[in-house]
Amino acid sequence: MKKKYSYLLTTFLFLIILSSCKSDDDDAIYIPTPEPEQVSPVVFDLTAVPYDTLSEYNFFDGDLKNQTPVYGVLPYEPINTLFTDYAHKKRFVWMPNDVKATYVEDFKTLDFPTGTILIKTFYYDNVLPDNTTKIIETRLMIRKESEWIFANYIWNDDQTEAVLDLTGGTIDIDWVEGSITKSTSYRIPSETECLVCHKVSNTPTPIGTKPQNLNSLFSFENGEINQLEKWNSFGYIDNTNLPNASQIETVVNWKDTNESLDLRARSYMDINCAHCHIQDAHCSYRPIRLSFNETSNPDNYGECVVPDENIDNSLTHVVSPARPNRSVIYYRMNSTNESVRMPLIGRTIIHDEGVALIEEWINSLTTVCE
Repeated sequence: MKKKYSYLLTTFLFLIILSSCKSDDDDAIYIPTPEPEQVSPVVFDLTAVPYDTLSEYNFFDGDLKNQTPVYGVLPYEPINTLFTDYAHKKRFVWMPNDVKATYVEDFKTLDFPTGTILIKTFYYDNVLPDNTTKIIETRLMIRKESEWIFANYIWNDDQTEAVLDLTGGTIDIDWVEGSITKSTSYRIPSETECLVCHKVSNTPTPIGTKPQNLNSLFSFENGEINQLEKWNSFGYIDNTNLPNASQIETVVNWKDTNESLDLRARSYMDINCAHCHIQDAHCSYRPIRLSFNETSNPDNYGECVVPDENIDNSLTHVVSPARPNRSVIYYRMNSTNESVRMPLIGRTIIHDEGVALIEEWINSLTTVCE
């Protein structure tokens, strides 16, 4: 009997201990095993770039032509884009670990850290005769320690690889834009030609990566989010002095007819013209300034300003209110003559929609020139 009692007591105590242990486990705070930090698979040696081929960077997953970015290669889309003979473009940015771009001003490009790569692919849809998609080139701007460098890659006919080529060239292409068949001898710029647009004080610089042109929603893999906020959360922008989205003076989409005609025209000129018509840029010797932050002043975009050169006797002003046919800016946009057209490079055909916008805007101006 005594042995039986001892056995029961031992069993009871064991059950109490077991129950106590189970209770402790239930109440314990679960600490998950931390996931390993994701590392971008981009292959990058600042001393070795530019590489001979685009695939060597490992920017994209799977077939190169699909342009599916790997981790760390962020797609982006400016509110307005430079017209390049109706070519479509895909843009991406990549930065090394533990570095960030910094905000300067709404209308100035972000100050990118050493090692940054800006990626821009130019392509056409509905290319004849088979209505296929054809990638023409991928341009890189790489931020080395001293300055930005250019690296242009021309795609092969099989669309499997793009090869470094800084000499430039032309490619004849026919395609359908909307319901209209168009043709052009697409110009791939040389390294020197890139510098014509991408320079300030003869120093290479990006164009479109300004807060005023990135302050918009974009559909990322995890949903639609403001691009600057995405770059911030991803660690690509130092948010120390980055304004809130509502505080940034932002361009409008020039195609959006719900916006005012004035803002649309100024936004169009900002992305297509301002990179040459700013201080210390290629056309800074001319009197007009076409950045969005400067064209609120009519003098800067040339309203009633007499042109400083005689390219046609019918042209009375840079912008002659209500008279587009007497306006230099309209005349240059509506020309394909290499010595006259504006922009000087980057297009070989007329941007019909852009010309129509500027014509409508000039016709809306009411100032009477003296």
